[in-house]
Amino acid sequence: MSTKEKVREKIELKENVSFDNEIVMYNDDVNTFDHVIDTLIRVCSHTPEQAEQCSLIIHYKGKCTVKTGSVKELTPQCLQLLEAGLSAEIV
Repeated sequence: MSTKEKVREKIELKENVSFDNEIVMYNDDVNTFDHVIDTLIRVCSHTPEQAEQCSLIIHYKGKCTVKTGSVKELTPQCLQLLEAGLSAEIV
């Protein structure tokens, strides 16, 4: 008879649960791609590639999350986007 040893390991999974909020930008028929891209680079510190991708998603899907973080961090950025004439909100 053979002896089989059963090994059970306890694995602890820790998830980083965060309650981050998002700035969501919405499509409009007023602003140009260049204006949206330039504003995302300036306000949200996007790279040119990130800003261009976000602008395309906004155009084709109607909205896009452009930044995540705490409400305290996002509020000034969202206000700057709104002052630039873009449609955005914190969710």
